[in-house]
Amino acid sequence: MNNPKGAEFAKHLGYPLYLFTFLAVAKILGIIAILVPGNRRLKEWAYAGFTFDLIGAVYSGLSVGDPLVGWIPVFVGLVFVFGSYITYHKLLKPGQQ
Repeated sequence: MNNPKGAEFAKHLGYPLYLFTFLAVAKILGIIAILVPGNRRLKEWAYAGFTFDLIGAVYSGLSVGDPLVGWIPVFVGLVFVFGSYITYHKLLKPGQQ
């Protein structure tokens, strides 16, 4: 989507705008991979991708001098990803792990 605030944020971090389009598509595919039953390996990669994305976002913000407090929503996102991952593994049948 053509969002002026997104373009401004990408410029602030020093990234090209097309990277955010790629990340948006990757996140949608990751959500689908996690929600659709089956293919455990793909789910593991989706969880890893979300984790790398969120940690990379914090690192990018800190690299340009943003205060850590501004990235609290990203840490909340990490808590949700880890919670979902732990719940996913608890719901697996004992022989599937």
